[in-house]
Amino acid sequence: MKSDNVKKGMQQAPHRSLFNALGFTEEEMNRPMVGIVSSYNEIVPGHMNLDKIVNAVKQGVAEAGGVPVVFPAIAVCDGIAMGHIGMKYSLVTRDLIADSTECMALAHQFDALVMVPNCDKNVPGLLMAAARINVPTVFVSGGPMLAGRVKGQKRSLSSMFEAVGSYSAGTMTEEDVKEFEAKVCPTCGSCSGMYTANSMNCLTEALGMGLRGNGTIPAVYSERIKLAKKAGYAVMEMLKKDIKPRDIMTREAIINALTVDMALGCSTNSMLHLPAIAHEIGFDFDIAYANEISEKTPNLCHLAPAGPTYMEDLNEAGGVYAVMKELSEIGLLNLDCMTVTGRTVGENIRDAVNKDPEVIRPLDNPYSKTGGLAVLKGNLAPDGSVVKRSAVVEEMMVHSGPARVFECEEDAIDAIKSGRIVAGDVVVIRYEGPKGGPGMREMLNPTSAIAGMGLGSSVALITDGRFSGASRGASIGHVSPEAAVGGPIALVHEGDTISIDIPNMTLNVEISDEEMEKRRAAWTPREPKVTTGYLSRYEKMVTSGNRGAVLEIK
Repeated sequence: MKSDNVKKGMQQAPHRSLFNALGFTEEEMNRPMVGIVSSYNEIVPGHMNLDKIVNAVKQGVAEAGGVPVVFPAIAVCDGIAMGHIGMKYSLVTRDLIADSTECMALAHQFDALVMVPNCDKNVPGLLMAAARINVPTVFVSGGPMLAGRVKGQKRSLSSMFEAVGSYSAGTMTEEDVKEFEAKVCPTCGSCSGMYTANSMNCLTEALGMGLRGNGTIPAVYSERIKLAKKAGYAVMEMLKKDIKPRDIMTREAIINALTVDMALGCSTNSMLHLPAIAHEIGFDFDIAYANEISEKTPNLCHLAPAGPTYMEDLNEAGGVYAVMKELSEIGLLNLDCMTVTGRTVGENIRDAVNKDPEVIRPLDNPYSKTGGLAVLKGNLAPDGSVVKRSAVVEEMMVHSGPARVFECEEDAIDAIKSGRIVAGDVVVIRYEGPKGGPGMREMLNPTSAIAGMGLGSSVALITDGRFSGASRGASIGHVSPEAAVGGPIALVHEGDTISIDIPNMTLNVEISDEEMEKRRAAWTPREPKVTTGYLSRYEKMVTSGNRGAVLEIK
């Protein structure tokens, strides 16, 4: 056992004295030591129930003959961090989570791990760590929130942000906003639509790193506690069979995950996290793979904010496995990939059934014949940009309009809410990329303001920042290269015509090559916005959005 490095032999007598201080018995010293990475905290609604999940995992591990040992991982609530300096500290935590978990697991020589994440950067950060540490590992998350109900309709957090925009437009009263405020987030759990947290939790199943239901069983269901116990059993079986994350998270598994992503209509943030996870296993993931996969993958789900269904509905319809079963019928998945169950993908999904063809469209009636995401390239984004096309209305799939240029998110929000943005405009928010932010803030506030002002079917938004999974509309992010390194988005002038063609996957500013070069020659880099602390170190090491914003020493 790996933990023998800290438990066995005369040289380890000092180590054993410290285990005695922890209350370890002699029997426990002879059993596998399983680290349980707990993301529990009291500030993230999706994490407030993780103490119960952790306790159930501990029970499962102990029943299966292991010694469970809990240590923490941090997590940020993107909703609470949204729209202020806090959002600079969201994406950057992904690498802190991966690094700190690597440190804890290897310093203490755990034999196996159970990861207990739930929200946004927590899941990909721990997937990255799992690939690095490479001991038997299972993921069991906290689960999604139930949808809220306002005036008889299901609602979620994106509805809340849009309600603020509607209030600014004068179409909603303060009392209406207060009702939304009280009802859209009714339980603990990751917010109830197909936002980033739920996207990544669903993709743990597609990757083979989470058990069936990990992405969809609601946080408040007792079934979630049972799943946590089963995760404890499963990791001990993996240990016996010596199944490790790099046996599971292969190139083929990541392509499977991207394929399921397209069918589900996941958050654009998955196009940051899948490349970062791939980077950890030595797979150079080009975001242009998205278009290749999308062209042959039907979009089968329209969960909020793209449509009126929620995670609880996907769970009742058969969950991620039911979606995977549909895709497998036309040969879109590699069914031979190993999973944490000790069985292959094909074996896992063999008995899956689509129980609701309105929530999971069958192959002969998809929402679209192509997947939920698209990567657009052109002279404005030579290295690519990402749009959740499943959440774009038909009339905005092709759009040209004048650029309305803003150097930060706050200035854009002020212009939108004061009525200075009009139908046809293309809002450009720059210097918000991984380096320029620093931290690549999410732009849920401006996209929600556009929707709330009634401009969702007539105004586009383009940024080198990124979008919340709760964003909808013609929202194009991850524009690469970013403004901070002199990318073309830094060279756009107020009033330039920007042309968006999502079906043909292009994004261009209508100026000549000569004019672009003239502007590039005149451009000068800006001083970093932050010069101290973690964000400063991050800014110096982070790569561009099209590479997953991974950290590298230059």
